[in-house]
Amino acid sequence: MVNPYCTVPFEPVCYNLKTRMPKSERELRQDIVDIGRLVYQKGWVAANDGNITVRLDDNRILATPTGISKGMMQPDDLIIVDKCGSKIEGLRECTSEILMHCTIYEMRPDVNSVLHAHPPVATGFATAGRALDRALLPEVIIGLGYVPLAAYGLPGTPALTEPMLPYIPKYDAIMMGNHGAVCYGADVYKAFFNMETVEHFARIALVAELLGGAKVLPKMEVDKLLDSRTRYGVKTRPGAAPDCPVVAEDLSQNGQKLSFTRDQLVALIDQVLKSHGLV
Repeated sequence: MVNPYCTVPFEPVCYNLKTRMPKSERELRQDIVDIGRLVYQKGWVAANDGNITVRLDDNRILATPTGISKGMMQPDDLIIVDKCGSKIEGLRECTSEILMHCTIYEMRPDVNSVLHAHPPVATGFATAGRALDRALLPEVIIGLGYVPLAAYGLPGTPALTEPMLPYIPKYDAIMMGNHGAVCYGADVYKAFFNMETVEHFARIALVAELLGGAKVLPKMEVDKLLDSRTRYGVKTRPGAAPDCPVVAEDLSQNGQKLSFTRDQLVALIDQVLKSHGLV
């Protein structure tokens, strides 16, 4: 497999919080194993789904192999691939989705870990063709901007990554049409927390819809939140800031919201059923 984007060298910054020294390969292997168990326990993957990687240096990526439950891995199960996705060390076989990870590393020098999973509620939105792009929660707006939806691409082929290319430079989390989600960050824990935020956001958005629809924040409030990112320690890359999520004004311009009482809704449904000869 050849990754057309592998050209630029990188320098990872994964540190041991106690010693402030760069983590050893053994520590990074254990980190992936620990995160794999969390991902499995949270129900974000089933069977052998998902994959996790950590960048070791300019040319080496530590990766979960194919054909193994992410909740049942041992450190020695992991493999090492080069920056173009070819295996250079390890007993197990490489995941067919490794090029997605390589592309993200190539396009994002600040990223040192990538996590791909199938969190059920977020994946439900993805299979429905709906991005998590509305301005609903301050924490999401500050941390991620919003979560875009990339079109479906055949897993295990370059087509998987192609629809994601416009989003990778600007976003740290992407929903994948009819597939799942991918998140990334400075280390494997940040990648995990981003995925946790995506699934949490999806669950809240779903509950809001079941309760009659979420109240979207206005642009003035969203602008304040985006301006506060630096204050909360969220770094914005020059020329690569996330776009503004859908705000209340966008929805009011797209059409008027209709409201019905329960009796009106029952009468409307009854009328439709009668017109189709169903009652």
